[in-house]
Amino acid sequence: MPFPDIASIEAEPIHCPLKIPFAIAGGAQAAADNVFIRIVLSDGTAGYGEAAPLPAFNGETQTQALRAIESAKTELLRKTPVSLRRCSQILKKIIGHSASARAGLEMALLDAWTRRMKIPLRYFFGGFSSRLETDVTVPLMPLRAASRWASSWRRKGFTRLKIKLGSGFSEDLERVVAVHRSAPQCGLILDANAGLRLSSAKKLIDQLERRGISPILFEQPLPADDWKGMARLTQESPVPICADEMVSSAKEALRAVHEKAARAINVKLMKCGLWEALQIVSIARAAGAQLMLGGMLESHLAMTSAAHFAAGLGGFSYIDLDSPLFFKEDPVSPARHLRACVYDLSGISSGIGVVPKIFK
Repeated sequence: MPFPDIASIEAEPIHCPLKIPFAIAGGAQAAADNVFIRIVLSDGTAGYGEAAPLPAFNGETQTQALRAIESAKTELLRKTPVSLRRCSQILKKIIGHSASARAGLEMALLDAWTRRMKIPLRYFFGGFSSRLETDVTVPLMPLRAASRWASSWRRKGFTRLKIKLGSGFSEDLERVVAVHRSAPQCGLILDANAGLRLSSAKKLIDQLERRGISPILFEQPLPADDWKGMARLTQESPVPICADEMVSSAKEALRAVHEKAARAINVKLMKCGLWEALQIVSIARAAGAQLMLGGMLESHLAMTSAAHFAAGLGGFSYIDLDSPLFFKEDPVSPARHLRACVYDLSGISSGIGVVPKIFK
């Protein structure tokens, strides 16, 4: 019996207010403006995906994602999700400009396929494990607020904190110090979102070292086009340097490892889609680079999908899948797979295991 093909594709914009503004070097957002996607197969099986553009990160907007999804519908209808790589090639050709839309559509295709096959998504990626421990982000905020924020998450069991930089050298330095004092047991990840210069990044590392603070990772300290600066910092820094904004494709990952521009690569599904992310992982592993899995401002749908990705593949040294913790209300059901700092996927029997409330 032939595998059912794609009968319909729906896309619904959502607006989800956050508990606090999510502020990074590129700007701040008070809400997540994402897109939920439902793909229904001809036998009635439904799969769900999420596009989560983040203008402060790369300029992509919800409107652009919606337009991209609409433009891809005609090419995907009547196709079968068994041809996942073929569908991915079609999406890259048609909507390569909208990475989040590609990610959301690929996610929905994989969800439908694995629901139809009655296997959890993590099995599709290899089934290495079913549990992951995530960090939590300290956004750009005043020092006292950052200190309280760090303390509260440490009490909830978090062992790693990711600190956003971008308020100016002195304030960034003092924020890191304040967070360290409030949660001295936690490993610290610094994230400048490409907002520093080489001299400032080196000075920050030196000043922290003088204070006895040794971050476990420094994520994209320099502009995405400063390949020479990143390579020099990677060579000289005692803190491992991670590429994020500068690696949104397999081609850029290959350049990063060839030019030794980072010792780790942050893989984000919303930067490139799931199939491109798999290629980036393969390149990083072949080069001996560490892997980080991060995200934009996704709900439990896309974040749980990313957790399946990392748990299924295994080998990720850093997990940054905390954005659902910022939502005032969760737009999906069920949302029980993240408890404190741990994603536990063991109870999911098929697909991603999450359904947007808007489609129920």
